[in-house]
Amino acid sequence: MLNSKWFLEFTTDDEASLHNIEEVVFSARTEYQMLEILRLGGYGKCLVLDGKMQSTQTDEFIYHESLVHPSMISMDFPVSVLIAGGGEGATIREALRYPSVEEIYLVDLDPEVVNACKKHLPEWHRGAFDNPKVTVIFEDARKFIENSGKKFDLIILDLPEPFDEGPAALLYTREFYRAVFDILSGSGSMVTQATSTAVHNCSAFLIICKTLKEVFPIVRPYSTNVPSFYSPWGFVFASKQYDPISLSSGVLKNRISLLEGLRFYDYDVHTGLFILPKFLKEAIEKEERVNTDSNPLSFY
Repeated sequence: MLNSKWFLEFTTDDEASLHNIEEVVFSARTEYQMLEILRLGGYGKCLVLDGKMQSTQTDEFIYHESLVHPSMISMDFPVSVLIAGGGEGATIREALRYPSVEEIYLVDLDPEVVNACKKHLPEWHRGAFDNPKVTVIFEDARKFIENSGKKFDLIILDLPEPFDEGPAALLYTREFYRAVFDILSGSGSMVTQATSTAVHNCSAFLIICKTLKEVFPIVRPYSTNVPSFYSPWGFVFASKQYDPISLSSGVLKNRISLLEGLRFYDYDVHTGLFILPKFLKEAIEKEERVNTDSNPLSFY
């Protein structure tokens, strides 16, 4: 925080965004990170972890609908869903739109983040934490996944960026993705947020794509603009069987028509998400770096 009036967020080592603070709703140093919920003049309430904006009241629906629905809509009636991270509850909210879903496990490292979001960000979760299909577990996501005896149809990795020494540093590696692969059902899929796709700042995204290709037979990167992130933002879908760009237009339109209350995602958006600019497609094809436990990437 710059001072009592302004919030300064460094988006790269060379760039920053500056936001007027109307109110500090909540602030605490948890066991794992600095947690702040601010009310910003341009974006309303905002969740900030270790000085990085995670989502804002104005545009969180763009991020969360983009994260969840391309995967969910591509699968044949997913039943069990695991969400790693996602303490705001909005990822749960979107997954609960599907009647086929019978259970959702949310695994988050920091109970203070979840509890603060429950209290101060009801616009995000809309009561999703109280749904009987939802089980919340406070544990390191990697530890849970590596030791889980359960199988899941879909795993959604709604994680912070992989900063040096940060709690998510080892949640983007080949070893971790192999553990994810192992607890997916026979036709299971996963999706991860994958950092910036800006032309000058897409290295982490490229490495995530390449690392997932080392593990999964089907990998589909995609991107959209999230205004509060000040950057086009990347996601990567990976699956043992399903391909979100191979659905017929009829099936895709029919499945999307069953979803109510969406504000961003629809048929046209689904198609557009996977249309990447030429420079990014070429960079993905050329990328040779693989992220490993012994040499983990950093967003910076």
